[in-house]
Amino acid sequence: MRTAESIKRLITLVALGAFMLSPVGGISAPNLPIVGKSSADQKIKPYSRRPSKEALKWADKELQRMSLDEKIGQLISVGINATFLNQDSEAFKALRHQVVDNHVGGIILFRGPVYESVVIVNRMQKLAKYPLLISADLEAGSGMRFDDTVNFPWNMAIAATGNPDFARRTGDLTAREARALGIQQIYAPVADVNNNAANPVINVRSYGEDPADVARFVAAFIEGAQHAGVIATAKHFPGHGDTATDSHRGLPEIDLTRERLNAVELVPFRAAVNAGVGAVMDGHISLPLIDPTAITPLPRDVRLKPTDTDEGGEIVVESGTMPTTLSPVMNGILRRELNFDGLIVTDAMSMSGLTLYFTQEEASVRAIAAGADLLLKPADPDAALRGVRAAVKSGRLSEKRIEESARKVLAAKYDLGLVQQRITPLEEIDRAVAGKKALELADEIAEHAITLVRDDAKRLPLSLPPNARILNLAITNGDDRSFIAQPFAGAMTRAGHKMDTIILDDRSSDVEVNKALDLAGRADLVIASMYGRVRSGQARSVGLPQPGAKALEKLIERKAPLLGISFGNPYLLLSFPKLQTYVVAYGDMPSLQEAAERALLGQIDIAGRLSISLPGLYPRGTGIQLKARPAN
Repeated sequence: MRTAESIKRLITLVALGAFMLSPVGGISAPNLPIVGKSSADQKIKPYSRRPSKEALKWADKELQRMSLDEKIGQLISVGINATFLNQDSEAFKALRHQVVDNHVGGIILFRGPVYESVVIVNRMQKLAKYPLLISADLEAGSGMRFDDTVNFPWNMAIAATGNPDFARRTGDLTAREARALGIQQIYAPVADVNNNAANPVINVRSYGEDPADVARFVAAFIEGAQHAGVIATAKHFPGHGDTATDSHRGLPEIDLTRERLNAVELVPFRAAVNAGVGAVMDGHISLPLIDPTAITPLPRDVRLKPTDTDEGGEIVVESGTMPTTLSPVMNGILRRELNFDGLIVTDAMSMSGLTLYFTQEEASVRAIAAGADLLLKPADPDAALRGVRAAVKSGRLSEKRIEESARKVLAAKYDLGLVQQRITPLEEIDRAVAGKKALELADEIAEHAITLVRDDAKRLPLSLPPNARILNLAITNGDDRSFIAQPFAGAMTRAGHKMDTIILDDRSSDVEVNKALDLAGRADLVIASMYGRVRSGQARSVGLPQPGAKALEKLIERKAPLLGISFGNPYLLLSFPKLQTYVVAYGDMPSLQEAAERALLGQIDIAGRLSISLPGLYPRGTGIQLKARPAN
């Protein structure tokens, strides 16, 4: 371990920007610019779950000289929302503490600007004794976490195309952009089978409800991503699709038998393992019929305050059973029955599905004892390290068990090229990220995904005179009224159809609702743009807020000339079953909003099909096919 004086000296060198890294992570010659090497110098290879001989040799050599704390640190990945940080700021010092003092093995990036994210990661890579494994939830491409980059359509939109090659291409391009951003592990694809219409957290993040179809798309994404040089991560084992509880807010309990689990939920995970996936993420999900180990909530004064939701949004039950994250039974199924020998990573340790029942010390020890290799985003990384260290000292965990996971993590870093080059070149980013290929792929998927579920009123394709009065009634469950409808409204305007747009959300008053109804009464067409989208950790996820739902119900009752588009949750028709024309766009990404405009106006074919069923209304596979109007 470094002495306090050497740490102080290292921090001083960081401030001066006057040091560089040797291949094994020590300090050598000064004056390495933060941009690092050019991409031409970096040979990014396809990632294989099976470590190379060279990687294992290097990992074993490093393990021989690592302290216990350094070994434990390799198993911890801390989370940050990257912003500009002065090196004297408390936030910078806190992150540096984790990297320098706790020797954490990785960082997971959440929302932030591109360059600030890469710069702070480069700073931490320079400070780290061993290379850091950088990760991010890039389920929908770089745009899911980085400002001013491209959001690909959600998985359910990709599945609506019926073409797994779109998943492969999305995996490939996401991985290439990730590596350009200094990210080596992506927490994607979602392998959950979404067979519960009330699911508040998975929804369009899933490829659908048919296990075999989900498996095909999951395998395709993995093949594309890992061939382009990242660790893909199938999540959330053993399946988060059949639950109405968000694990950010509480512990989902799913009463599944082994037979049902084998036939449905595990099918995509088997496909992921067979496709060579490098990592699998455990979910905070309990399966009492498989692991009935009872657990009870912590006393309120012992629990951590929630970080992924608010206290009023937490779901507390008096008892539960062991979450998969901490279950030797469930991880045994993954290891021994699915024959998975890669990295097992926990879902975020800060989520209420875990923190309601366990301290960070206890949860960390149990996760490793159950078979996890990486502890993701502990709410208190110091406590995680402290708990695991104490468990080794007491004999509850063996140092050999810690070394087993640390060896996997170190070997993965070697095979990812991080031992040779850990600094990300800034000058290459604007060539590799959010370029023409990303925009074109997003648009291509979107155009094939738009799904016409119902058109009893025969409104499509729209045939409107230039002076038609159109009201765009945009209903959103987000805090985004100032911009959410702009891509769709802008596309309609550019096509020559001026619209009045009024937005209703949770804050909308009765006056606003009445104004919307008044405008609708004078319109030739009302487009109900429904932005009911997944909101992890929120109490009212995916549904429509009451003011908007009230207005829509009134319009349906009045038989207004109405056309509904779901820019998110495809199940919304279940709440408004008398809506006569219903289009599903699956998300609010600009590509999907603009493709919806082209589909409504007959400029492109409508060819998408539902990869989920609408219980009591329409089966999976529903989709009215409409050809585009002939070009003039």
